[in-house]
Amino acid sequence: MQLVGLVWGILALLGMVVAFMPCLGALNWLLIPFAGVGLVIGVIAFASSPPGHRGPSVAGIVCCSIATMFGLIRLILGAGIL
Repeated sequence: MQLVGLVWGILALLGMVVAFMPCLGALNWLLIPFAGVGLVIGVIAFASSPPGHRGPSVAGIVCCSIATMFGLIRLILGAGIL
């Protein structure tokens, strides 16, 4: 479960990079819910893992949080479509 959260976070960050390109800002409408689901998966993996093995789930949580924040910023600056 931990690796799922990490891979999901990496995919969310890659989607964020693509959505930052000019004229592709509308992809953030898909990226933000995708990263939100990854954030939930990461939190579940964090809660269900033993204390010594929480690294991948923390990395997934951080990646999904960054993707969500930058996606929201990009939507605000691009007026939702640019």
